[in-house]
Amino acid sequence: MKPWDLKNDSGSIAFNEKTYELLRQVPAGKVVTYADIARALGTKAYRAVGNAMNKNPYAPHVPCHRVVNSDGRIGGFALGCEKKTALLEKEGVDVKSGKIVDFEKKRFQFGAH
Repeated sequence: MKPWDLKNDSGSIAFNEKTYELLRQVPAGKVVTYADIARALGTKAYRAVGNAMNKNPYAPHVPCHRVVNSDGRIGGFALGCEKKTALLEKEGVDVKSGKIVDFEKKRFQFGAH
């Protein structure tokens, strides 16, 4: 059974909760992509992951600022890209021209702790 099969009256809440559960595994100083989270959930629903991040009611305990685009660009953030960049840099993730410096070195891989 896939996590999104566990729907309640709100439909997407079970999916969102699964994305938040995964994101809690990403430590400070690391980033993960929307696609990485989707793959870990067994889906290609990258946009649904982005939507879940935008609706994250648990920030900062669920660090949605650590989710970036697959090419290393920082992507969107409900509080703005400057705030996302500042949060990442505070954790030791360098950002230049809107992209993560040494992206692959900073990228977190689920199951590879």
